[in-house]
Amino acid sequence: MFISVLEIFKIGIGPSSSHTMGPMVAANRFLDELRTGKGTSVARLGVTLYGSLAFTGKGHATDRAVILGLAGLLPEVLDYDHAEATLAAISGTKQISAPGLPTYSFDPAVDIVFDYGPALPGHANGLWLHAYDQDGQEIHATIYYSIGGGFVLTADELEAGVTLCTEPAIPKPFPFKSAQEMLRLGKESGKSILEMKRANELCLNGEEELTHRLDKIWSVMNDCIERGLATEGTLPGGLAVKRRASAIYKKLSQHRSNALYAHEINDWISTFAMAVNEENAAGGQVVTAPTNGAAGVIPAVIRYYLEFCPGAQQSDVRDFLLVAAAIGGLIKHNASISGAEVGCQGEVGSASAMAAAGLCAVLGGTNEQIENAAEIALEHHLGMTCDPVKGLVQVPCIERNGFGAVKAVTAASLALKGDGSHVVELDKCVETMRQTGFDMSLKYKETSTGGLAVNVVAC
Repeated sequence: MFISVLEIFKIGIGPSSSHTMGPMVAANRFLDELRTGKGTSVARLGVTLYGSLAFTGKGHATDRAVILGLAGLLPEVLDYDHAEATLAAISGTKQISAPGLPTYSFDPAVDIVFDYGPALPGHANGLWLHAYDQDGQEIHATIYYSIGGGFVLTADELEAGVTLCTEPAIPKPFPFKSAQEMLRLGKESGKSILEMKRANELCLNGEEELTHRLDKIWSVMNDCIERGLATEGTLPGGLAVKRRASAIYKKLSQHRSNALYAHEINDWISTFAMAVNEENAAGGQVVTAPTNGAAGVIPAVIRYYLEFCPGAQQSDVRDFLLVAAAIGGLIKHNASISGAEVGCQGEVGSASAMAAAGLCAVLGGTNEQIENAAEIALEHHLGMTCDPVKGLVQVPCIERNGFGAVKAVTAASLALKGDGSHVVELDKCVETMRQTGFDMSLKYKETSTGGLAVNVVAC
């Protein structure tokens, strides 16, 4: 098992890695299949959305994402103005085209179907892409699953147990697939988690390339914070949610030079996180960390570290990201980071655990303290539901990122005060999260059919 830091942290667009980025990637994969000659007589395209993609797809802009994906656009390089022009053209002409393929008939109002029946068997986020001939006969089709964090697998890949890793299967010097193995390898080798994770990553990319890409990830994260702190107004989607990060930031900045009350550190952390998730809710550029719904936690904790921790250096951010990704990879491999699969414990809970581990590492924590920090943060998100109001990644998601970031800092601080020994192992906590998610009612797993999604609207 190996999931690269460059897979955990992917540059994309809001509002959702599983509902926006994943479907866009799936649509592009379908185009690649058509380019290989499958379905040479294609005249029309269609897509059916299932499970959570159907129930909250409109609030998460899944329909827009599929259209843009079928037009050949990808989340990492998406230009907003070009995307809007593309959507308008397709809506007007009822036709769609992508590089290397002919123009197909495609009417979004007819050819995108939201199926509110049972979910497909492989995952709560399923979409079925179809290609039809001139007579309306289906000549090629593929089922894809958007399994969280922008990761996409076909039904055949999921059934075959294909690894999430898209890189070549190169042997890694420290092949840990559990926290217990990670700690054991650390003891045997005398290496830190950071050193082991970096050594594994260097099997795929040279030092210069890895450094460049990690710096790019932080640059996008930090730019997202800055945009969120500078932008006011109301978020799209119909809930009339006001952006608050900018106003709070201005108030905090007015007396930054004075002695801070202890609780105001929490305000700074929360504001950084909220700034990111307001940008995400507006469809801006974000980094999956490990998902879009939880995209604010890790950037907020890094920004807190750089601004408030004495001795912090910009180069430490790379170390933070590598350690955080080591923990995120374990959670994804052994449980899930998908809100539609295990609730928000898998999104904000995972992000908080990753952030706690990263912060603990750059503050000088031992391997055992880092594992402890991750466990503390995840443990205190267990059972958290995913019940977005109106299917939008706004309420309770934006504030929830702030609390996830504050919990991460608290978890790292507590772990650093101890020697790393504790009752609940991270592996046990991850397994508990998986089991809890399995037992959780479907209405609390990103379908907007229970919890706040129902009661806020009902009130």
